[in-house]
Amino acid sequence: MGTKEQLLCLLESNRERYVSGEKLAEAIGVSRNAVWKAVNALRAEGYEIDAVTNKGYALSQENDLLSPQGIERFLPRDHPFNLIVRKLVDSTNDEARRRAIEGAPEGTVVVAEGQTAGKGRRGKEFFSPTATGIYLSIVLRPALQADRAQYLTTAAAVACAQAIEHVAGKQASIKWVNDIYCNGKKVAGILTEGAVDMESGCFDHAVLGIGVNVKPPAEGFPAPLGDIAGSVCDADEKALRNRLVAEVLDRFWGLYRHLPDRSFYDEYRRRCFLLGEPIVITRDESRVRARAVDLTEDFKLVVELPDKTRLELPYGEVSTAHA
Repeated sequence: MGTKEQLLCLLESNRERYVSGEKLAEAIGVSRNAVWKAVNALRAEGYEIDAVTNKGYALSQENDLLSPQGIERFLPRDHPFNLIVRKLVDSTNDEARRRAIEGAPEGTVVVAEGQTAGKGRRGKEFFSPTATGIYLSIVLRPALQADRAQYLTTAAAVACAQAIEHVAGKQASIKWVNDIYCNGKKVAGILTEGAVDMESGCFDHAVLGIGVNVKPPAEGFPAPLGDIAGSVCDADEKALRNRLVAEVLDRFWGLYRHLPDRSFYDEYRRRCFLLGEPIVITRDESRVRARAVDLTEDFKLVVELPDKTRLELPYGEVSTAHA
């Protein structure tokens, strides 16, 4: 790490107190002038760093910029992730996929402040304004048949819901199969993509993308998202995005390590608010009314049609009947 990165790491680990320029210089092994230059370089990137005579420097409690140092502060020391944080990318999933093709190891994580072409399911765009959300993608190399990709998505949904509740204190539920809701509004979405070995039917690699609306955009959500989308926190909420990224990653990895066990099934089912509700299934360009009655052990949604016929949906677009 360079001087700037080492300085940010020290400021993150001492976020609640000031550290003198002398101590910072000694810890990094550079001059105090080099520390001063690094402070100014970080400020130019948007970091709010307070400076007080005879006390030193401190990272402002209001600072909410994403950084590897800020995320690692909340991860276990032996975490398996290689964190890559960017200001702006086309899509974290696309960036992670490019890195996976180039041989990036499992656990490579691409995090971005914003996306210019954020991806949702079925070719939809995921609204990704800068500085108000978290957008991350994880490179995975699971020993998993491609027809069980739903395990990745559902494990991520549970991890994301748990993380939101733990960090923001908001009750989070899951709309089958990949959306997280708080207070009746969609606050997060998950997209799993991958490349499959045609001989084995297993993944060569998978990319798991998670996007969370942490705070409302300054100009609001564009139509027609205004009636659907919400955010985890209010606009005046203090910094928590780095902590939320870490919490999502840590909780997902705990489930991923034992993915075939599906130990998260009961919690996924408990949080799945469509069960027992009238729904609308969108197929091609047609809409079919049904009722969601159950969830199979491999996360297919069991629906009952008006003629009492039951179907198991492995994936699809569904919504509540009154939506």
